[in-house]
Amino acid sequence: MAATRPIISCRDLTRIYRMGDQEVRALDGVTLDIHEGEFVAIMGPSGSGKSSLMNLIGALDRPTSGEMWINGRALSEMNRDELADLRNETLGFVFQQFNLLPRQDAFQNVRLPLRYARKDVGDIDARARACLEMVGLGSRMDHRPMQLSGGQQQRVAIARALANRPRILLADEPTGALDSKTTVEIMQLMQDLNRQGITVVVITHEAEVASYAARQIHFLDGKVEADTAHPELKRARGG
Repeated sequence: MAATRPIISCRDLTRIYRMGDQEVRALDGVTLDIHEGEFVAIMGPSGSGKSSLMNLIGALDRPTSGEMWINGRALSEMNRDELADLRNETLGFVFQQFNLLPRQDAFQNVRLPLRYARKDVGDIDARARACLEMVGLGSRMDHRPMQLSGGQQQRVAIARALANRPRILLADEPTGALDSKTTVEIMQLMQDLNRQGITVVVITHEAEVASYAARQIHFLDGKVEADTAHPELKRARGG
């Protein structure tokens, strides 16, 4: 894996937010690489910078300084349409709140991003059905969100994220609204997707969730405090 080009590359990223006359340094010189096929958990307490990094990786925000590359392309060189294409074609998003359309059934929710894809996705209906079958909901396609359990709703959200065949799946606290049994099921599903070649990046503050990832990157005060794939970066107290 070390010989491959990183699919996500960050160099000296900073993100500064201004709140009145206060300056909040959410990210403070972050440098890291994530290679294709990795399963990475980004951990840290509230305010550590992990969600700010997720927003930058997802092209939902821009850094104050530094540079980021996704699949070899510098995000700073992309225009608005190119960033939109990146989010639609290369990245898949899963959130703590499932963000499903309540009046649409599972099939329609998964079908939605395919309707807006600029690339040829083939048979849209067949692709939506295949994604729902992939997450174990082939028999629940005609159910609306309120007719599904929390875990099933998150599976629909994952199927929707997979609809355009993303190379990277970004999951921000994907089990935060789920019970422990369902958390195990969702994380095992993400492991299965990773084995199929999808790069998975999970934001979490829970050690149990992070344990499903092969690599764990710990953030504190906007900096990388420890990286299990690169022990030399460890800066933990006494570490």
